[in-house]
Amino acid sequence: MKREAKLLLSNAVEALVLGIELFNRPSDRGRVEAVLIHLDHAFEMLLKSAILHKGGRIRERGQPNTVGFDHCVRVGLSDGRVRFLSDDDAVVLRAVNALRDAAQHHLVSLSEQQIYMHSQASLTLFRSIMKDVLGQDITVELPDRVLPLSTTPPVDLAALFDTEIEEVKRLLEPGKRHRIEAMAKLRSLAIVNGAIEGKTTQPTVADLHKLGSSLLKGKSLHDLFPGVATVNLTTSGSGVGIELRITKNQGIPVQLVREEAAPEAPVIAVKRVDELGFYNLGRDGLADKVNLSGVMTSAMVWHLGLQSDPDCHKEFCIGRSRFHRYSQKAVAKINQSLENLDQAAVWSAYRARKRVEAAPAPAVSS
Repeated sequence: MKREAKLLLSNAVEALVLGIELFNRPSDRGRVEAVLIHLDHAFEMLLKSAILHKGGRIRERGQPNTVGFDHCVRVGLSDGRVRFLSDDDAVVLRAVNALRDAAQHHLVSLSEQQIYMHSQASLTLFRSIMKDVLGQDITVELPDRVLPLSTTPPVDLAALFDTEIEEVKRLLEPGKRHRIEAMAKLRSLAIVNGAIEGKTTQPTVADLHKLGSSLLKGKSLHDLFPGVATVNLTTSGSGVGIELRITKNQGIPVQLVREEAAPEAPVIAVKRVDELGFYNLGRDGLADKVNLSGVMTSAMVWHLGLQSDPDCHKEFCIGRSRFHRYSQKAVAKINQSLENLDQAAVWSAYRARKRVEAAPAPAVSS
């Protein structure tokens, strides 16, 4: 293993152990926030170690800082050369990262069952990545007593959400004056639901107030948090080997409708929709955004290597057709490069490369 990857892994394990230690301590003072911060740090170090180990990069060319958490997740999910994450893995990672962001920068309230679920699922995923990608056994680093301990572990995510919703309803009762506390609880639920649906953004204050109002009007769990219906909690093993995984249900009926339609059956959000929202530009749409011709845009994409950057590009397969899609970050990169770039030289190099590719292979004499 490369030395940098090895040191990152060492930091990751230390942060994970600290997070579990804080989870198990008897005092609740700052406990939830501290656990989330350490779990988030542990995963970022682990992801960077795995990316380096598989031959990927954790720094943009010419940039002094390493890439962020969300970039690491996208590389692990989408970079064919490096890929080592599944969609289920991404749910755990995005939930921890978004909850940490809310805990560190504002307010979020997690029940004991919620924080246990995230901690145990994190340990399970950490152990899996460390073994499958880096070829190392985390039990060597952990004594048998180091695991999240809970007297009331959750057995079903929907049941957990139902319990939390009842508590939010109680806080929102007239005269209680606990709206801020209710919003903090709703924020944690909205973050988990968003992670299941592939979202990486924080819920807005308006989103939370809308959820609270819908809740008081008697909306169901599936109406408020449709993503929850698409996953299960699965538990296996015992002791330090216990596993808790958040896994997508198989065979869930999915109804795809137009936005203006009003179906009777619940509509489940498919993660691909959110990805197409992120990679929302075709080549011609990208050309319009950067004010270049289509062919010159293709030349810029080639020159900047945007198709190898998961922050800028993803290829979607629908049937036998393949579609190249670009994000708003691709727009920013092209616009930034145009300020100090000789477009004629880029075009000339691009044309020369195309001619080489199109040239017939030389005949082989017998």
